[in-house]
Amino acid sequence: MASIAGSSALSFARPVKAINTNSLAFSPVRKGNTFLHLQPVPMRSVSCAAKKDTVDKVCEIVKKQLALPDHTEVCGESKFSELGADSLDTVEIVMGLEEHFDISVEESSAQTIATVEDAADLIDKLVAGKA
Repeated sequence: MASIAGSSALSFARPVKAINTNSLAFSPVRKGNTFLHLQPVPMRSVSCAAKKDTVDKVCEIVKKQLALPDHTEVCGESKFSELGADSLDTVEIVMGLEEHFDISVEESSAQTIATVEDAADLIDKLVAGKA
């Protein structure tokens, strides 16, 4: 039986396998009771496997699509949202990438793109798949 102590501690009567705590959600279903719901959370890769040329081109396209000033730094770790992109901007970025690299990005894949690295990794994967 699980018990909750404080706002972020979770203890169990017996040892359990460690899990990604980002996948935990607590929701009160009945007054006085808290139920634990596990939800899958996609794991994100930290390293950039994309080619440097691809990353550089994605940076260039992102700067152009968002009409960013020349002095704005855009790198592999740059998040579209931190550059001021909303969901429509992200769609336009993906369309620009599709046009430039002559690829087609599925909607489900496009929704996973949050950074320049994400986009560059996906582009390299799609381009390699075409060959």
